[in-house]
Amino acid sequence: MNLLDLDARWRRLNDPDYSCPCCGQSFGGLVDMGFEEPDAWPFGERGDAEVFEAGDDKLSADLCRVGERRFLRAILPLPVRGAEDAALFALWAEVAPEDFYATLDAIDAGTEPPACPATLANELPEFGLPDGTLVPGTEAERPTFRAGSGPLAEVQEAGLSFDALLDLYAALGQDIRPHLQG
Repeated sequence: MNLLDLDARWRRLNDPDYSCPCCGQSFGGLVDMGFEEPDAWPFGERGDAEVFEAGDDKLSADLCRVGERRFLRAILPLPVRGAEDAALFALWAEVAPEDFYATLDAIDAGTEPPACPATLANELPEFGLPDGTLVPGTEAERPTFRAGSGPLAEVQEAGLSFDALLDLYAALGQDIRPHLQG
């Protein structure tokens, strides 16, 4: 038996039939979170537009250019200790312009983009903006961000406690703790 299975909040989070008694909210598993733009994007939300353009700066669902800076959308998996699944965060990573264009060329050619150095471009509480590597996904997947060192790399290796994950959700504006109390 997994220790998480003894936590009533964990069971409620993963029970597709559970709904919060105060509001009816249901989860059915770990909550994936996403950032719509890199923190450096100064022009507001993209909304329903396929591409938001402001002068030479552009933002799409997966690519961003702000001045001379280039960003790619990526996935940050954070394993939860004792769970089979990881919490997934869709965020942005800053890459060198040459790596940005090498990625675009590879996508256009139908080949796998190369792994490249990157810096997280959305600040996560407790983790900051660490350096790491973008590891290519399959053709239909976004690349994965792997932190090079520091607290985020440690969490990617060892996993987060369930309480730390709930704290992270709350710090990012999605406090689900009250909805798991039963």
